[in-house]
Amino acid sequence: MGEENKVTLYGMWASPFVRRVKIALKIKGIPYEYVEEDLRNKSQFLLQYNPVHKKVPVLVHNGNPIAESLIILEYINETWKHGRKILPEDPFERAKVRFWADFLQQQFLDSLCSATKSREEAHEKAMKDVFKKLTVFEEGTEGFFPNGSPHFEGENLGFLDIVLCSLFGSHKVGEEALTMKIIDPERHPLVHSWVTAMNELPVVKETLPPRDKMVAFIQSLRGNSLD
Repeated sequence: MGEENKVTLYGMWASPFVRRVKIALKIKGIPYEYVEEDLRNKSQFLLQYNPVHKKVPVLVHNGNPIAESLIILEYINETWKHGRKILPEDPFERAKVRFWADFLQQQFLDSLCSATKSREEAHEKAMKDVFKKLTVFEEGTEGFFPNGSPHFEGENLGFLDIVLCSLFGSHKVGEEALTMKIIDPERHPLVHSWVTAMNELPVVKETLPPRDKMVAFIQSLRGNSLD
């Protein structure tokens, strides 16, 4: 990799936000250096490149840092023109994809985090909100699949696919660690088939974190939040 096109990704192995950037880079065939961050002892590089949020992921391209995963995905799409576009060319279709990606990123993720950090009645209430928002998402994205079922030829994942996959690609591991069902094929058949289809792709399998390590990590997070 020449210095004139040097790409470095600062991340943390369990982060779904880092994972979505890895998937996008693989889809585009962009070689990059990966730097694992210890978020309990952040490197000077991370603090320098992301002084506002001090979080991963950060993509550094030719010395220029880009933070926030959704912004990084758009940057990758706009900078590397070769191959399949991550975002649609049509402005209206692009706006719809951004809307639902933001819905998952903001509203749904907030509800899921509340569910993982609560007990008993509060947990039950939070899970109802999770299912409600998944239903809203499913009903709002049905039109993306005129044939009725998600199907991917090769590794043709788009912006919304990548966001959904990063959050739900390891859903079975999360369900095991948290002992709660998140994606039910009967309650949300579209989301279930969508995630299942993506999980069969090599580019997705290659970015999955180690299962046992991830279970232990999620259980530790939940235990700390409930203490």
